[in-house]
Amino acid sequence: MMNAIETLYEKLCGSRFFHPFRSEEGMGVVEVILIIVVLIGLVTIFQTNIKGVVASIFATIQQNASAIQ
Repeated sequence: MMNAIETLYEKLCGSRFFHPFRSEEGMGVVEVILIIVVLIGLVTIFQTNIKGVVASIFATIQQNASAIQ
């Protein structure tokens, strides 16, 4: 029985469908695309918060820049 399971496993892992799951060569295109999609989603969700933080930072920079001159 174990030989049949091992043979089936070897056939499945040798197929083209399971080839990407077998590879351990590093980050692939799919992983990079998923990370980019998640980042875009987070920016979209927290857009108003990000705008507030950036506006506050630029206001502080502008106040401090006028003190330097």
